[in-house]
Amino acid sequence: MHIDLPENKLYYSIGEIAKAFDVNTSLIRFWEKEFDILKPKKNAKGNRKFTPEDVKNLQLIFHLVKERGFTLEGAKIHLKENQKKTLDTFEIIRKLEHVKTQLLQIKNQL
Repeated sequence: MHIDLPENKLYYSIGEIAKAFDVNTSLIRFWEKEFDILKPKKNAKGNRKFTPEDVKNLQLIFHLVKERGFTLEGAKIHLKENQKKTLDTFEIIRKLEHVKTQLLQIKNQL
């Protein structure tokens, strides 16, 4: 899954995150409560500020729950038991998808 977020930002708002994942902000807040790997910072007003690491973890959760059909409990167990392996594999897939997108753009320009 490719999400459309500006790169090189230190923090993203929950609205930016929800739009990028095409989900409601309530789902992001729910996942924050359910998955302890999500730890967005909150400013003085209580607004969530997600780091690029949070975005990576959200992508992984989205992949497990929405694309692979894991239950929340199944995703939690999978993350705890296979976190390093899952993150490495997911990161490789993400990079390959990015390369594919770039290659398709080059092809379309020819």
